[in-house]
Amino acid sequence: MISRKSAYRVGWLIDGSGQPALEDRVIIVEEGRFQSILDVRAPLPPDIAVVDLSDCTVFPALVDSHVHLVMSGSTDPVVRKTQLESSHSDLDQRSVIARHLDQHLACGVLAVRDGGDQNGDSLKYKCRRPSTVTIAAPGRARNAPGRYGKLIGIPVPPGTSLAESLFSAAHQRDHVKLVNSGLNSLTQFGVETPPQFTTEELKATVVAARTHGLPTMVHANGHLPVQLAVEAGCTSIEHGFFMGHENMQRMADRGVVWVPTAVTMKAYQDYLQTQGHRSDASFADVSRKNLEHQLEQIRAARQLGVILAVGTDAGSPGVHHGLAMKTEIQLFIDAGLNVEEAIQCATLNGARLMGLSDRGAIATGMRADFLTVRTPPQTVPEALHQLVYRVVGGRPLDSCTGGNN
Repeated sequence: MISRKSAYRVGWLIDGSGQPALEDRVIIVEEGRFQSILDVRAPLPPDIAVVDLSDCTVFPALVDSHVHLVMSGSTDPVVRKTQLESSHSDLDQRSVIARHLDQHLACGVLAVRDGGDQNGDSLKYKCRRPSTVTIAAPGRARNAPGRYGKLIGIPVPPGTSLAESLFSAAHQRDHVKLVNSGLNSLTQFGVETPPQFTTEELKATVVAARTHGLPTMVHANGHLPVQLAVEAGCTSIEHGFFMGHENMQRMADRGVVWVPTAVTMKAYQDYLQTQGHRSDASFADVSRKNLEHQLEQIRAARQLGVILAVGTDAGSPGVHHGLAMKTEIQLFIDAGLNVEEAIQCATLNGARLMGLSDRGAIATGMRADFLTVRTPPQTVPEALHQLVYRVVGGRPLDSCTGGNN
């Protein structure tokens, strides 16, 4: 526990609320929490240590609302095949997860929401090992037999309902992950796959999850798969490619959070363009169209009032843990959000989605987590890979040569 007070004089403050950045502020931290936010002209308590960040922008620590901690962003086919095999030892998986968490921490990501893996390794890691980066994990996702989902979970066993497959035994999971569509097509633009579960199956599972105090995270692309998940009462839609305006309105009306993971299409497009093969060019064009359509949907969702959270699907090809947050935040801005709104989606909205009630904002009483870049607010996204100062629970992780202590 941090017992002494400290003060940080900052040039600009993005507080995570989505409101415009504040200029020339002093942040007072005591016992690991934000005590107050003052105008720089206000008198300070006597004998308080002051860190000078007056040439910097300060903002809350980041939350990646969709990751796969057991997978890397490698595009090497051999590496991907190896890491997706289920024969890895527990020690190997712990090493992989720890490395990915270090990558998140280096980029200022202090909380991650996992989307599931074959053996529930991320959940095992979370339950057994302390981590500076907070993990929320579902264990193994559930998909319909013969449908997409093997990489992140298991199919519902024959003769067992979807809800029974999840809650027939006690688990320490943080949320439920369901797969209700196929992957977004990378070869044909706008192709939709049918839903994996019926409305009744999804509703029964959401009700069971709520009984256990758990939110429901649903992988869904296309109009009908998203519609069924939203009508069933799910907490969030993951990906949501080609879900359409009507579904976005339903989500806005019901408070369903959307995690678009647009960076996956950007990464795939960038990868194919570097290959230089003629066949890859057409696939890259489909990825580009997918990305453009997803940005149009994000733009429409913002106008409709849908709650947006930044998630990268880190572990997908070309989507690297930690680093992908910079790209996804910039894509939100490309879709029409301003910097402060995009940061809110990457901080406060993600923290709320994870149930972290004292995280995601720089405000009195909240846990004192924040990041610093040496740039004005409007260029913060461009500088996310150049963090100069990180504070976690009131504890600085980096030295600061600009302050006086």
